[in-house]
Amino acid sequence: MAKEGADMTEETEYMIDKTVGKDAETAVESPGDAKEMRAVILAGFGGLNKLRVSRKAMPEPQDGEVKIRVKACGLNFLDLMVRQGTIENPPKPPLVPGFECSGIVESVGENTKGFEIGDRVMAFVNYSAWAEVVCTPVEFVYKMPDEMTFAEAAAFSLNFVAAYMMLFEVANLREGMSVLVHSAGGGVGQAVAQLCSTVPNVTVFGIASCFKHAAIRDSVTHLFDRNVDYIQEVKKISPEGVDILLDCLCGENTGKGLSLLKPLGTYILYGASNMVTGETKSFFSFAKSWWQVEKVNPIKLYEENKVIAGFSLLNLLFKQGRCSLVRSVMDKLLNLYEQKKIKPVVDSLWALEEVKEAMQRIHDRGNIGKLILDVEKSPTPLMASDSTETSEAGEEEEEPEGDNDSKERMPFIH
Repeated sequence: MAKEGADMTEETEYMIDKTVGKDAETAVESPGDAKEMRAVILAGFGGLNKLRVSRKAMPEPQDGEVKIRVKACGLNFLDLMVRQGTIENPPKPPLVPGFECSGIVESVGENTKGFEIGDRVMAFVNYSAWAEVVCTPVEFVYKMPDEMTFAEAAAFSLNFVAAYMMLFEVANLREGMSVLVHSAGGGVGQAVAQLCSTVPNVTVFGIASCFKHAAIRDSVTHLFDRNVDYIQEVKKISPEGVDILLDCLCGENTGKGLSLLKPLGTYILYGASNMVTGETKSFFSFAKSWWQVEKVNPIKLYEENKVIAGFSLLNLLFKQGRCSLVRSVMDKLLNLYEQKKIKPVVDSLWALEEVKEAMQRIHDRGNIGKLILDVEKSPTPLMASDSTETSEAGEEEEEPEGDNDSKERMPFIH
C-alpha cells in the first residue's frame, strides 16, 4: 500500500480538493491531525465534476450511536440519482453521499449497547457513508461473520436485504413460483437469483445486457438481452406469465411488467433507473419515464387478480422506523451466508479518489455485481489521470456493442 501511495502522480493528487463548499471551513491544516478525515463531497447536484475528495471534520458518536472506521462502502445506482438530484427531498449540498459501509468499531456513544471497540461491522447510514469515519445509530449496525471480507460486507446489506424483503415479505415467494428480474447482472439482481435458489423449483427469468450473459448465465434459469422483446420470449416459455416481477427501471417497463403477471402475481417497483440517461438530470428523460408509466386502474387489478407494490429499503429504515424487521431479515440472511447458500458478488474495488470512474461504470451498466469504494486503496494513476470529468457519461441508455475500453481497464478483483 505504501508503494502504491508513492507511485501516485500529480494527476491523482489534484483530486484531493480542500475548497469544496462549506466543508472547506472545517478542513484542518495538518493532514495528520486525528480530528479530520477524507470524504467524498458532493458540492452540488449535477455531473461528475460536482464530486471531490476533501478533508473534513471527523464526526463523534452521539447517544445511541456507533463510530465506525470505514474500510469499504457500497455504490448503488441510487447514488447516481442522488448526485443528479432526481430523488425526493435530498439533503442540501454540500453533502457526503453513500448509504452503506463496513468497518471496525472505533468508539460508541453513551447508552449504546451490543458493540465493543474492535468489532467488525456493516451498517446502513442515512447519507455520509463515503468517508473514512461514520457515526450511525446502533439499530443500523450489524456484526460481520468472521469469514466475511469488508468488501463483501459493503456489498451485502442493502442488496440482500432489499432482495429478501421483496421476494419473501412482499411477494411471498414459495416453491414452484417464477420470478422475472431486470438488471440481473447488478448487485440486487444477483442477490435475487441467489435467494431464489434457496427455494425448490423456482424459475428465474433474468434481463441483462448481452455482454454480461456469459458471466451470469448459471445464476438464472432463462436469460434475455435487455434490447429484445422479452415479453414475447418469456411467454414462449411460460404462456401464463410469471408470479413475481421485480422492476428497477420504471417507465414503459411498468406496463410490460403488469402484462406479464399471472393471476395473483405481484409486480414490485424498487427503482427508476430509466430516468437517468445522461450525466446530469434531464427533465425530458424524467417526464418521458413517468409519461410511459401505465396508469393503474384499481378495477382492472381487481378483475385480473394482480398485485402492484413499491419497495424502498431506505425509506423503510430511515423514515418508517422498521429497524426491528430489517434486523430479523439480516439475521436470516447471515444464517444463509454462514451456510454458504448466498455470497455477495463484488464487481470491482475503487479508491475514494476514483469515485467518478466508479459512477461512470455503474451508469454504463458495466458492472456484474456490486461496485465497492475501498477506503484504504490508493488511486490507480491511469484511472485518475483519465478523469471522467470530461466524459460524456453515456449519452445513450443502451449498452454499446462489443468491448468497451472503459470496461477493460477496470480494477476487477475476480
